[in-house]
Amino acid sequence: IPGYRRPRRVRIQNQKIATALRRASCGRIFPFLLHAIFISPVSRIEKIQSTILLVYVKFSAVQSISDALLDLIEHISGSRLKLIVGGGFGIYLRHKELLKAGNAGTLLKEWPQPRSTNDLDLFLKTELLADSAKLKPLADAIQQLGYNPIATAKYYQFFKPGPKGGEAGGFKIDILTGPVERLREIGVKADSRRAHPVPKIEFHAHPLDEALTLEEHLKPVVIESSGRRGEVFLPHPFSFIMMKLFALRDRQDDPEKDYGRHHALDIYTIVAMMTRREWEESLQLAEKYKHSIKAQEAAGIVQKMFKDELSPGVIRLRESKYYKDCFQLVEFLRALKDLFKID
Repeated sequence: IPGYRRPRRVRIQNQKIATALRRASCGRIFPFLLHAIFISPVSRIEKIQSTILLVYVKFSAVQSISDALLDLIEHISGSRLKLIVGGGFGIYLRHKELLKAGNAGTLLKEWPQPRSTNDLDLFLKTELLADSAKLKPLADAIQQLGYNPIATAKYYQFFKPGPKGGEAGGFKIDILTGPVERLREIGVKADSRRAHPVPKIEFHAHPLDEALTLEEHLKPVVIESSGRRGEVFLPHPFSFIMMKLFALRDRQDDPEKDYGRHHALDIYTIVAMMTRREWEESLQLAEKYKHSIKAQEAAGIVQKMFKDELSPGVIRLRESKYYKDCFQLVEFLRALKDLFKID
């Protein structure tokens, strides 16, 4: 970057600008960005070019995964299949939608910045597994777009290599669905690892028993990238929290999964971004399913991992590279425990 030097502390004289930046960055102003704009001894045009480059580097991964999802949407446009997007990218889409609405009326004021990801978690309604003809357009699209089955999770995880044929720049798709018990009730062969559509095709789904509320209060959102638009659906925040609690529990000691730090971060993010209406809906869902085994397990996870600021889940959250000192941990823990009725 022309004229770039080591960042130093920046004092902004205009208090309105300083306040806006402080709120946007939770008190941690991005020094490299401000350096490029205000301090570098280069022309204004070069400063603007440098800033655009920095922003592009930061957000290009998310823009690319948006394009990958839009490719899928376009390929299945002739069908009535609707895609439910979970995982980190689903949370990013929630973040983006709420920013459009002005970040008003959410449970917490301080949000983490969106984390980058190259994974797409696509959820299927359980009923679709009972009629594989409805899934064929998605299975064909994944194959036509150059995704290959991952050998260790064949037909429910797929990977598309990057431009140079390796992992760099590639994308992974996970196909997931709801609880095993519901699948068996509609005649679908399923176990804890995979569900086989009826009749069988080379396209499966990984069931999640904790996704009790997957199909309740789905939220439609429009994604845009490179001049294209498409609609997907997002799970309710309560559904996100349920799935993330189990993911954190299962990965908290796994170094290959970063000890579950991003799952701890996601749980905070989901709670922070909940609107008042979504909070009331979450309380209703928690009450509706309070006698289910998985909901009781989830309450146990909260009790163990989010009891106080010294609990394992909070430690993992603090270890995340996205953690900021301004996070409202007290309010976050109180909300999580209220949701699962923990004293």
